[in-house]
Amino acid sequence: MAPISFYRGISPTLQWPVRFCLYNAAAAYILSVITGNVSQVDRVWTFLPTIYTAYYALLPLWPSKPRLFFWPYVPETVHPDLVQKYSPRALLMFGLVFIWMCRLSYNTWRRGLFNLNDEDYRWAILRKKVPTWLFQVINLTFIAFIQNVILFLLGLPTEVAAVQQPSKLSTSDYILATLALIDIAVEFVADNQQYSFQTYKRTGVHEQNEWPGARIKWTPADAKRGFVTRGLWAWSRHPNFFCEQSFWAIINLFPLVAPESAYLSPRSVTSLWPLLPSLVLCTLFFSSTLFTESISLSKYPEGYRAYQKRVAMFVPFLTPVWGLLLRLQGKKEEVDRLVYGQDVADVAGKKTQ
Repeated sequence: MAPISFYRGISPTLQWPVRFCLYNAAAAYILSVITGNVSQVDRVWTFLPTIYTAYYALLPLWPSKPRLFFWPYVPETVHPDLVQKYSPRALLMFGLVFIWMCRLSYNTWRRGLFNLNDEDYRWAILRKKVPTWLFQVINLTFIAFIQNVILFLLGLPTEVAAVQQPSKLSTSDYILATLALIDIAVEFVADNQQYSFQTYKRTGVHEQNEWPGARIKWTPADAKRGFVTRGLWAWSRHPNFFCEQSFWAIINLFPLVAPESAYLSPRSVTSLWPLLPSLVLCTLFFSSTLFTESISLSKYPEGYRAYQKRVAMFVPFLTPVWGLLLRLQGKKEEVDRLVYGQDVADVAGKKTQ
C-alpha cells in the first residue's frame, strides 16, 4: 500500500480512484512501449468511467483495507454515513453509466476495436506527421496519462452525489435520467447508421437485420461520396459525438441541480467546478474532431468541405441556419448536390432548410 504521505490532502473517497488512475496510466504507457500500439487506453475507455462510478455509488460495499492489489477499499477516515447508507442519486447515475457502457462496448466490439492488434487510425497518421521523439512525448503525456485523468474526472459527479446523501430521488433526478436515456438511444441510432453505411460502402450489400433507425437504403452515390450524410448525419456531422458530450453534461448536472447542492451560488464561478469533467471532455472531443475532419478533408476535399458548409459539426439545431445562409448566398443547391447526391438532394434540402 502506498505511504500515507501520498494521500495527504486527498479526500478519503478519492484515494483509491486516484491510485487506480495512476496505475492504469502507467500500465497503458508501458504496454504501448512494449507492443508499439498506443491504443491501450482506447480498449478500456468503455469500462473505466463505469468502474469509477461504481466505486462511488457502492461505497458501503467496499472494505476499509484492500484485499488484493487493485481491490477497491474505503479508508477508515471517511465519514461514517458514506459507508452505512447508499445514495439513491449515485445509484441512479451508476445505472445510467452502466447502460452507456453497454452501448459503447457493443459498438466497439462489432467494429473489432477490442482486438489487441488494432490501433486507432488517427494515431498511425499522427505518428507519420511528427518526429518519433515528439510522438513518444505525446504518448506519455496525453495518450497514456491525460486520457486516464479525463476518465477519472468523469466519475467525480457521482462522488459528489454520494457525499450529498439524499434520502430520496428528486424531480431533477427523474428529468435528467429521462434525458440521459433519450440521449443514449439517439447515440445508439447514430452508431447504427454509421455502421450500416460503412458496411454497405465496403460490401455494396444492404444488411437484412439492421437495427431500427439504421434501415436506410444507401445508394451507390452514397458509397461513392465516401462518408455518411443521411439520417442523423444530415443534421450533425458527428451526432454520436454530440450525444456523447451531452450525456456526460447531463451526468454532471445531477449533483449540481439537486436540492442538496451547495454549488449554485451566483456569487462565484468556482461554485460550478462540478462541470469541469464535461468541459474537459468537450475540449477533448472538439480538438479530436478537428484532427479527424482534417483527415476526412484530405480524402474527400470537395465533398467534405461542402459537408462542413452545409451541416453543423455537433449541434443539429444550427444546420438549418447554415442552410439558410447558403440559400441567401445562392449556393445551397450546389452544396446539397455535393453533400447529398443527385437522388436525395431535394429531400434532404427540405428536411434541413
